[in-house]
Amino acid sequence: MTDAETTATTGAEAEAEQSAEQLPSYEAAREELVETVRALEAGGTTLEQSLALWEQGERLARICQDHLDGARRRLDAVLDTDD
Repeated sequence: MTDAETTATTGAEAEAEQSAEQLPSYEAAREELVETVRALEAGGTTLEQSLALWEQGERLARICQDHLDGARRRLDAVLDTDD
């Protein structure tokens, strides 16, 4: 691997770590998702507000799923080493 490739890889890894640190925890994202769904279900919002809430809910659901997928990978890794 060249120095440029190493730097690019290191930079990408650092960026991914920084991005992960900025994401809310699973619990925080789930709670915010619950509140977002409640706001949508309550109605009384304009179409634009509803769309914004929907988009926020999709983003939060993706964050929650990413946390769950990461937890599954960790469990699988531990279970694989036990065999």
